[in-house]
Amino acid sequence: MEALRLILLFIHLVGFALLLGGAVTQFVSGRFRINPAVLWGSIIQLASGIALSAPLRGGGDDEPSPIKLGVKLLLAVLIFIMVFIPRKRDAVAKGHFIGIIALTVVNAAVAVFWR
Repeated sequence: MEALRLILLFIHLVGFALLLGGAVTQFVSGRFRINPAVLWGSIIQLASGIALSAPLRGGGDDEPSPIKLGVKLLLAVLIFIMVFIPRKRDAVAKGHFIGIIALTVVNAAVAVFWR
C-alpha cells in the first residue's frame, strides 16, 4: 500500500511541475495561452490528489485533516476550471494567468505548511 501511495505522490508532483512550469513558461514568454502542459498538469493534479486523499487514508497520526483536504480540493477544482474553460482561446488575460500561478503556489503551500 505504501508503494502505491508513493507512486501516486510522484504522479502528483509531476502534475504540479507540468502545471506550474507550463504556466510560468507562458507567463515569461509574454504569450498568455493555456498550453497542453498546463491543461494536463491541472488534470493530473486533480485526479492524483483525489486518489491520494480518499481511498488510501488509514487513520494514522500523520493523516491530514479533512479541512486541509477540502481546502486543497477546492483550490485544485478552481485551478482546473480556470485552465479548462479558456483552453481553446488564442489568449487569456494576464490577470487570469497570474491567478492560475498564484493558486497553484498557494495549493503547494497548503500541502507543505499546514500540518
